[in-house]
Amino acid sequence: MKKLLGLVLGLSVGLSGCGKQEAPATDATKSTDNAEVQTVTMASTGSDADIWRYIAGLPETKEAGIKLEVKNFTDYVSMNTAVANKEIDVNAFQSYAYMVAFNDNNKDKIAPLSTTYLEPMGIYSSKVKKLDEFKTGATIAIPNDGANESRALLLLQSAGLIKLKADFDDVKGTPADVTENAKKIVIKPIQMATAVRVKDEVDAIVLGNTLAMEGGLNVLKDAVYYEPIDQSTKMNVNILAVAADRQNDPVLQKVGALYHTPAVKAYIDEHFGGTKIDVNKPTSYLTEAK
Repeated sequence: MKKLLGLVLGLSVGLSGCGKQEAPATDATKSTDNAEVQTVTMASTGSDADIWRYIAGLPETKEAGIKLEVKNFTDYVSMNTAVANKEIDVNAFQSYAYMVAFNDNNKDKIAPLSTTYLEPMGIYSSKVKKLDEFKTGATIAIPNDGANESRALLLLQSAGLIKLKADFDDVKGTPADVTENAKKIVIKPIQMATAVRVKDEVDAIVLGNTLAMEGGLNVLKDAVYYEPIDQSTKMNVNILAVAADRQNDPVLQKVGALYHTPAVKAYIDEHFGGTKIDVNKPTSYLTEAK
């Protein structure tokens, strides 16, 4: 998990709105009458921030008695630190795996408030349309960066193309952990930033959803195979995160529920081709044994 955190930290840039500079978060747990509107501050970034700004303007949010203020951050660790220190009520940007890695490396802990979505990693090919069409010796390019490399290998195993050792590390695993490879698939780790460009030069590539969409690919329509929503992919489910002692805050729980409304599903379908697949599970789903 430390490697995962280090990798993501390497991608983080300067803080757009440092948590230390934000106004203190409103106490969403204070006693109030039902008519009073509760202000909830959220740290987010990128497409997640866009979604939550849309949610902030929904009538369902007003009906829930929530005034949602979405603050833009560009540094992942700062978003978690601000939540852990209760300078921000909740954040929306990370997978459960990232949250676990943060907790492993920090004294102040955060916790999942609710699940939101899974952006499936997919196998894309210009040469085959079905998994059983891969020929012996086919070359499949996968990400060469830590956790994404492990995730890609788990995807190939889920697709039935390889088998991994029983104690495979879903964060630090490498192609050296392949124990069965009946079709002698050549697994080629490459820089994913250029992956779409080499799609036609190999038999298939494995891509995360952001890069796929940037390359004009929709995982639900264009992938030969993509990650299922089950226990094998629970670490990749995105969450809302809060300070550890606010996991059961009733007001914040209302915020978590807002993501799963029909209006949000329609927004995701329109703006992201449905590729942020709704995962509406209790947080216990994330900690259950596989």
